[in-house]
Amino acid sequence: MHRRALCGAALALAAPGVLALSAVPAAAAVPELPPLRHIDAGALNVAYAELGPVDGAPVILLHGWPYDIHAFAEVAPILAARGQRVIMPFLRGYGATRFRDAAALRNGQPAALATDVIDLMDALKIRRATLAGFDWGARTADIVAALWPERVTALVAVSGYLIGSQQAGKQPLPPEAELQWWYQFYFATERGRLGYEKDRRAFNRLIWRLASPQWRFDDATYDRSAVAFDNPDHVAVVIHNYRWRLGLAEGEPRFDAIEARLAAAPTIGVPTITMEGDANGAPHPPPSAYAAKFTGRYEHRTIAGGIGHNLPQEAPQDFARAVLDVVGKGV
Repeated sequence: MHRRALCGAALALAAPGVLALSAVPAAAAVPELPPLRHIDAGALNVAYAELGPVDGAPVILLHGWPYDIHAFAEVAPILAARGQRVIMPFLRGYGATRFRDAAALRNGQPAALATDVIDLMDALKIRRATLAGFDWGARTADIVAALWPERVTALVAVSGYLIGSQQAGKQPLPPEAELQWWYQFYFATERGRLGYEKDRRAFNRLIWRLASPQWRFDDATYDRSAVAFDNPDHVAVVIHNYRWRLGLAEGEPRFDAIEARLAAAPTIGVPTITMEGDANGAPHPPPSAYAAKFTGRYEHRTIAGGIGHNLPQEAPQDFARAVLDVVGKGV
């Protein structure tokens, strides 16, 4: 059976430490996310959805670009049913998350997004949490796990180790690799900024297709997430993120010390599962390139079946299983 046919399946314990799947028809409706909550956390008023018992072990699910928290709509109920407190925040520049200061730089640099997670945990009075994400979300989770390991119980990161630096970003790649980053160079131009501002929904739909070439998502699925791109800060944050990577935009001085530590490519010592879809069309490193960066208990899983870049939405059972395994068994 194709993985999408299992998207509404229930997880049950078949034996100690073993998860069994009970399939339901492929046409099962995608679960509705609970009403959004809002909390002031650092530079942001963060909009987030929460599911599961308030006293459960916290799991923070982090989306990427150009996606949103609906990537976890099928993952969250599975985790909540197993007693996890699941928190799904909109990143800065997405959905109903807003900057608290109208004059603040709409900063997309990685250190800023990682600091947002720490600020959110502090605001929610969460001492430690499992972090799981993909794309920007995986990079953010990697950074938090590397620099604040005392705040991270465990990590699930799609595409593995994604910590970089401006200096690394200035180094040319082989031509085929550069071609995959075409949108980064487009965003480096004023034409690109204007183009993204004018037609971000069509642009991001194209990214979805290129990044997940075998995922046959429908209009309703895309439209649920595309609303998040209407955030008034979305374009500014996205453009700043990609220009910063190339050294074409300045960050904020308050993050300089963090970026200096990230430039040294720190290792990650918390229990980790990295994941990759077998049909990921977005730029991503091979697992062998980053395995040594994870110095704690570690496992990599490649998910077969035509799974692309948005792994939690395309293979929710596999993503949820990874979170439960890294929490329950420590890998």
